[in-house]
Order: sequence, then structure tokens, then C-alpha cells
Amino acid sequence: MSNIQPSQVPVRKPANRRLDNFKDFYKKLRKNKAALVGLYVLVFLFFVSIFGALDANYNILGVNSNATNLTDKLMGPSAQYWFGTDHLGRDIFYRILHGMYITLGVGFAATFMAALVGVPIGLLAGYYGGWLDTVIMRLMDVLLAFPGILLALAIVSVLGGSTFNVTVAIAIGALPQFARIVRGSTLTTRKLEYIDAIRALGARDGKIIFQHILPNIMSPIIVNTTLFIATAILSAAGLSFLGLGVQPPTPEWGAMLNDGRNYMYQAAHITFFPGMMIVIVVLAFNLFGDGLRDALDPKAKK
Repeated sequence: MSNIQPSQVPVRKPANRRLDNFKDFYKKLRKNKAALVGLYVLVFLFFVSIFGALDANYNILGVNSNATNLTDKLMGPSAQYWFGTDHLGRDIFYRILHGMYITLGVGFAATFMAALVGVPIGLLAGYYGGWLDTVIMRLMDVLLAFPGILLALAIVSVLGGSTFNVTVAIAIGALPQFARIVRGSTLTTRKLEYIDAIRALGARDGKIIFQHILPNIMSPIIVNTTLFIATAILSAAGLSFLGLGVQPPTPEWGAMLNDGRNYMYQAAHITFFPGMMIVIVVLAFNLFGDGLRDALDPKAKK
């Protein structure tokens, strides 16, 4: 008979499944160095944008990025003005800092709105099929017939230029992309045996769709969301550059490019620094999105 007392028997701690899944995901993501660089850049810019938003609203640093100073206009980068000044003498560094949360906010908000509508539409079309699938997909085909930037341009022209209208316009252009990806994944998942078993046990359609199908198709949704944020930022900057997006004097990066285009030969720094920031943000999202696709999609692995 064993002499081990019950109190001496080692007790195993229950495994934290979510933590294990995260560790496994991070190990896969770590193999892609470019994706890690993109992730670190995005985390850094996220915290910088929070500080920029606080400074813009509560004037922590004591600098008004919209204040004009014509005596210092068109000055190049220096110790006083890190990124130089624009044609009105405004500090470009602080304008980029204060405009970061606007540019990133439009990208995140437009992507969230598109996913909020596109994902349920794709789930319903893929799960029920039939006439509902036909009607939804034909509507998405109509939206796909227009290039995204042209569709957003048309919508903003009707609604008028503002931050909210730009966000809505970009979100509408992204609906087909989310709906088609979710529909295709749903068509594949609903044919699996465990879905038939759940249905045979008497589960309702709503429970099957949102508790069993949706969690199993989150990988392509997450990847598409990450990649589309970069597209949304580019579209918002393009609309603001054309004068149809965020209106002056709001320091949105696309609008800053528009302000400096007449001074490109005289003071190239006015357009260089906002353009550089747009390139860095979009590149970081694309690198991170590619890494997510490799880490979350087994079919994408070599």
C-alpha cells in the first residue's frame, strides 16, 4: 500500500488554453521578422497617437498646432522646429503628432464599421444560401463594380467633406470585401460534420452561426481587417488631399500633403514628413497583416 498521503500528491494546475494558444501564435509570428517589426512599429505609433490626442485636447506640451506664425513660415528642420514649418508658420512635427490619432482613427473606425455590417451579411448569405445569398451577393457585386476610392469619392461628394462622412464612405466601399470573405468561409464550415451534429441536437440557427461557425472563421476576418486598415488610411488621406475629406485646419496627414503641394520645390519638407508617416503606417500594417496570415492560416504555410 502506498505511503503517499493525499496532501503530498502533486496537484496539476489546469492548463490555460487561451495563454497556450497565444504563446503558440506568437512563436509562429516570431518566425517572420518583418511582421514583428510591423507589430512593434504599430504598438509604438498607437501609444504616440494616444499622447497626441491628449496633447491636442488638453495642451499638455503647451503648443497649439493650428497657431500661425508668419515670421517663421517655410523654415526647414532645425532644433526649434524638428520637422520645419509650413506656409503659415505652423510646426509640422506637432501637426503630425496631433493628426496621428485622426488618421489612425479614421482607418480603424472605417474598418470596424465595414466588418460590423459585412460579417453578419456574409454569415447569413453563406449559411442560408438560396435567394438570400443571390440578393446579397448581387448587391455586393454592384458595389465591387466601382473602384473603392471612386465609390468613396462619389459618396463624400454627395454627403460633404467631414471626418464622419469619409469614414462612412470608406466603410461602404469595404463591405463587399468582408461579405465575400466571410461567405466563402461560411460555405466551407457549414458542411463540416460537427455542424450537422449540432443541428441534429436541436440547436437553433442563431446559436450555430454565432457560437460555432463564426469563431471558426475568425482567422481570415482578422487578417483581412488588419490589411484593410492600411487601405482605409490611404483612402482617407487621398480624399483629404483632394479636399473632400477632413477639412482644414484639422492636421490630417492627407490634408497636410495638400497644403504643401504648392511649395514642393521651395520647401519639400512640408510634404515629405506627412508622406513619410503615411508610408510608415501603411507599410507596418501590411507587414503585420502578412505575418498574421502566415501564423493563422495553415494553408499559407510553406
